[in-house]
Amino acid sequence: MSLLLPLLLIPLLYFLMIRPQQKKQRQWQQMLSSIKSGDRVTTAGGIRGTILAIKDDSYILRVAPDNLKIEVAKTAIAAVTTEEKSTS
Repeated sequence: MSLLLPLLLIPLLYFLMIRPQQKKQRQWQQMLSSIKSGDRVTTAGGIRGTILAIKDDSYILRVAPDNLKIEVAKTAIAAVTTEEKSTS
C-alpha cells in the first residue's frame, strides 16, 4: 500500500508538469522554424525588431527608431509579433 502512492504520483507529475512543457517547447521550435525575413519579433530581453536576414544560428534585426542592425541568437527569440490593423 505504501508503494501505491509514489506509483500514482509519477503519472500525475507527468501530466501536470512534463507534458505541458514539452508541448510548449514544440510550439516554440515550430515558431522559430517558420520565421522569415520581414517578420516582427520580440527577443527574450524585450527588444522588438524586424528580421532582415537569417543565418545558421542567428538573425539580423532592424531596431527602430534609428534602424540599428543587431545580430541575435535564434534561441533569443521569444515571440513573433503580429500587428493587427485597427479600423478607425
